Amino acid sequence: MLKKITTSLLLLFALCFTTGMNAQQFSYTPINPAFGGNTFNYQWLIQSAEAQNKFTDPDAASRRDELSDLDSFADGLNRQLLSQLSRNLLNAQVNFENGLEPGTFSFGNLEVEILESLDGLVVNILDTTTGDTTTVVIPNN
Repeated sequence: MLKKITTSLLLLFALCFTTGMNAQQFSYTPINPAFGGNTFNYQWLIQSAEAQNKFTDPDAASRRDELSDLDSFADGLNRQLLSQLSRNLLNAQVNFENGLEPGTFSFGNLEVEILESLDGLVVNILDTTTGDTTTVVIPNN
């Protein structure tokens, strides 16, 4: 009987004091800007990740040292020439009224196929040495 009275008093005591409590709504704001957080956090997150990164590339120094100044210059010149060539070939194919013309084109080890589809203009790029492919879809207006 005493146990029942004590339990009842404790329950009554708990009910009296809990009625005056208010709840509040919790709101979560993510830190990472990729998930809706503040964009000013991006630089801090990158710096924090780089500071914690203990891994180093063992081949980075050897790759840097293996190219002489002459090889580096020749490589840069080669890239510029290929870029200019691809730009000229692309400009020859672009009709500014109609856009890119459908067809298949070869640029060294790359084979570029341009075709029209219901989704828009599809550009398939195939690296013939590795078999890697990339598809770019330019949607219709």
